[in-house]
Amino acid sequence: MKVAMVSEHASPLAAIGGVDAGGQNVHVAQLAGALARRGHDVTVYTRGDDPRLPGMVETAEGYVVRHLRCGPPTAVPKDELLPHMMEFATELAADWSVRQPDVAHAHFWMSGTASVSAGAATGVPVVQTYHALGTVKRRHQGRMDTSPPERIAIERRVGRSVARIIATCSDEVRELARLAVPRQRVTVVPCGVDVAQFTPGPAQRCPGGPQRLLVVGRLVERKGVDDVIRAMPRLPGVELVVAGGPPAEGLPVDPEALRLERTAEEAGVQDRVRLLGQVSRAEMPALMRSADVVVAVPWYEPFGIVPLEAMACGRPVVASAVGGLTDTVVDGVTGLLVPPRDPRRLASVLRDLLASPRLRTRLARAGLGRARAHYTWQQVAARTEAVYEEVRHEAADRVLRAPA
Repeated sequence: MKVAMVSEHASPLAAIGGVDAGGQNVHVAQLAGALARRGHDVTVYTRGDDPRLPGMVETAEGYVVRHLRCGPPTAVPKDELLPHMMEFATELAADWSVRQPDVAHAHFWMSGTASVSAGAATGVPVVQTYHALGTVKRRHQGRMDTSPPERIAIERRVGRSVARIIATCSDEVRELARLAVPRQRVTVVPCGVDVAQFTPGPAQRCPGGPQRLLVVGRLVERKGVDDVIRAMPRLPGVELVVAGGPPAEGLPVDPEALRLERTAEEAGVQDRVRLLGQVSRAEMPALMRSADVVVAVPWYEPFGIVPLEAMACGRPVVASAVGGLTDTVVDGVTGLLVPPRDPRRLASVLRDLLASPRLRTRLARAGLGRARAHYTWQQVAARTEAVYEEVRHEAADRVLRAPA
């Protein structure tokens, strides 16, 4: 099957950890690679944000990345890309008219609006994965939400126009129902984890050091890193390591890194909080294995790959009870769930968990089993492929029923 994956701002080739580079980039890269290994011809379309980028890149994982020229040839915050999406759609349609895919899979709402337009022009059916919904973002961020004002209306229109929606968690299904998106068009397929890369093993740390909490993710306020810092005064003798954001040399001028450092100083724990900056994917499994507990407490989270990666590394997880985290982390079985934005409750749960090696071991073993049983990329690709096949057959049936 020829598959066009569209990810306008989240290139699978991008370095992970920047403001606009995170779980979606990983998802697109891993899904494209897994589908290619299943024998599909996969092309990922993303925006060329650097004039030095080649028009096409053949990856070692077996899929192709095409950089489409639209908007300025430089980095643009994703919330400022909407005015360029019609140009993106035109470029997609031009390419699909030459190399027509059997199905297009749009990632994020702006990819969706471009893909729907290109699909209408070329007859290519579109599958949509939102990765995040504007209604949720606006609910939690309010006036701090920098999304274009048209976002929610466009998400609703895309949801009613595409052939199928792949939601990444059950919470998203409920949100889509509130947008009046037909339930029969929605299929839940979660994100996955590379269980060949993220594996259990002993912690590579000097013995006798402090217990370690690890937070991994982009340095944006909604990720709740400051809540973990505010919990630290109630966790004496524990260190917090934060991985993500710009490269280490960029931390001294990064606004969010500076805010987190001020928060640590105000809490009196600056000597026990360490910001690493960007950490490569190759280094991440060893870093996770170095932690006693991996903490993921965002205000909201469409899915959240980090807890899965920690579980696959055999590390216990404490996560906020929001979005997709309530699907992946089974409270009291594969990890512990806490209310978001509640440092006092977080400190209490972490204190008890750090004091109980037996509980940490039990949660870690169950988490590892769950990651391997339900969330490998091979399983995710197979379920995604089944959706593509249904959409392709439905499109073929419509052609056969069309009047001559």
